[in-house]
Amino acid sequence: MRTMQTRLLSTAAAMVVASSAVAQDAMTLDQKVNETFASLTGPFVNLIFAPFPGTAFPWIVMWLVVAATIFTLYFGFVQFRFFGHSIALVKGDYSDPDDAGEVSHFQALATALSGTVGLGNIAGVAVAVGIGGPGATFWMILAGLLGMASKFTECTLGVKYRNEYPDGTVSGGPMYYISKGFSELGLPGGKFLAVLFSVFCILGALGGGNMFQANQAHAQISGIVGDYPGWITGIVFAAVVFLVIVGGVKSIARVTEKVVPFMGILYVGAALVIILVNYDKIGWAFGQIFAGAFTGLGVAGGMVGALIQGFKRAAFSNEAGVGSAAIAHSAVRTKEPITEGFVSLLEPLIDTVVICTMTALVITISGQLVSDPATGKYLLDGGHIATVDGNTGVALTSAAFGSAIGWFPYVLAVAVILFAFSTMISWSYYGLKAWTYLFGEGKTTELVFKLIFCAFVVIGAAASLGPVIDFSDAAIFAMAVVNIFALYFLMKIVRKELASYSERLASGEIRKFSH
Repeated sequence: MRTMQTRLLSTAAAMVVASSAVAQDAMTLDQKVNETFASLTGPFVNLIFAPFPGTAFPWIVMWLVVAATIFTLYFGFVQFRFFGHSIALVKGDYSDPDDAGEVSHFQALATALSGTVGLGNIAGVAVAVGIGGPGATFWMILAGLLGMASKFTECTLGVKYRNEYPDGTVSGGPMYYISKGFSELGLPGGKFLAVLFSVFCILGALGGGNMFQANQAHAQISGIVGDYPGWITGIVFAAVVFLVIVGGVKSIARVTEKVVPFMGILYVGAALVIILVNYDKIGWAFGQIFAGAFTGLGVAGGMVGALIQGFKRAAFSNEAGVGSAAIAHSAVRTKEPITEGFVSLLEPLIDTVVICTMTALVITISGQLVSDPATGKYLLDGGHIATVDGNTGVALTSAAFGSAIGWFPYVLAVAVILFAFSTMISWSYYGLKAWTYLFGEGKTTELVFKLIFCAFVVIGAAASLGPVIDFSDAAIFAMAVVNIFALYFLMKIVRKELASYSERLASGEIRKFSH
């Protein structure tokens, strides 16, 4: 018996040593893959996120903010003039059930929102405020308000140039309006730009819209229940995601129209509780935001530092100008393309002006962020310097939520998991439409992409692929380079649509439907 025990112990020890060696080999392999991939893609990533010489301001952020400003002025502050009409459209007041399309205005908005509302609203905002101070919040809000005009422009074009098929399905997005719009205007290069956009969209969908989300969801779950292999989380998420996306955009829309309002109310509700608990600091917090925005109160780099962080967070969060949302909005039931432009402009308002601002207010009011008078840098409570590390961002937001009620970080964890799930199912649709644009429509073509997408969910949860995520993020913003370049040529078409619709709305030709 003792001999058998000895043998068992020896076998167990050997297995431990072997598994340790396998883990070490896997770690080494993972590192090798990372290093190889980083060396191949590094130049592209560095190009997309390169700052202007002598500054810390990425040129891609300026590319997005300048475009948003131009569209705001070109369309006469459309996001404010038609805000009330946008709400009426989302409510379904002008919806004709017989119009071509697959989803309602509300479902299209929810699907697009589920793709933008994510970890950036939680960890990203914490990083922005941690580096740029509370003043970053002001510039984040301003960039969000301007971004509403970018969404209006791209989503109007998405519906106008979509493909409508005999079975009632539709396909739309930048790849369609770039190729068709350029052809209509007699401009060269439309097909090439559309293909380039589609390639970037697929890469972004598999990486930032998939692997990164799965990875962060696993981190949150393992943080609650204890450490365990990521592939388990990956398989569970992949199965749930597949069950949703296999039914197409209608299935996705049915899920997002329930998940998005729930997670929005959950997160904003939790934030409001903390703000109300600290109601006596609300005035002080807004004072910090305005002072930091214009005077650089305690901010390294002053006002410019706050502006850079605020604009960067808004651009990275709401994706206005990236073109991704136009793919979801193209599926809407309507015969008036401009109506979905009006609906889509609500996205940056909800994502950035409301949800991101709530995060910033909670962090500021909770007192988890303090300024070091000696260096001007902001510190986490306890003296740890706030860095651009994503985990620091999550930790800061979690600590801020936990400052009021001890179990609130668990609410935050649920929100992160929901945000990750909803982002994955929306980006699966974005990637799918780019995929079918390149390889043709059809059930088999669609199924191939959906299976590939779900395989990447498992990989994302199980592996640490930093350079892959960096590359996919760069691909998402490369979409914006192509998309905004095209929008400058196509925006005059949107202005014609706006003038025509405004005239008919004012004359009473466009009427509400009774439901």
